[in-house]
Amino acid sequence: MAVSVRMDPLLERELEAAAQRQGITKSQFIIQAVERALGKKNPFELMQRLIAEEERAGYKLKQAYEGQELPYDTVKSRAALTKKLKAKHGVGGDR
Repeated sequence: MAVSVRMDPLLERELEAAAQRQGITKSQFIIQAVERALGKKNPFELMQRLIAEEERAGYKLKQAYEGQELPYDTVKSRAALTKKLKAKHGVGGDR
């Protein structure tokens, strides 16, 4: 459904610039803004839902692997990736 909106030229220029910075169209920018305003894409609420979902029995990853190595260890994975990058490209410093 098409919707037409009149806005101040200065506001439209700001809209264009903001959309361009995000690499999206003005229409996409406006749709995202309306979704946030209507509570459809509130990042905080999405995070709360995800946390609640993870707390359910199906997402007890640490308990499932108790006493074992987790399938994805961030520290070890980062170290392995850094080692491969250094070997291949001579890059990848410690942070």
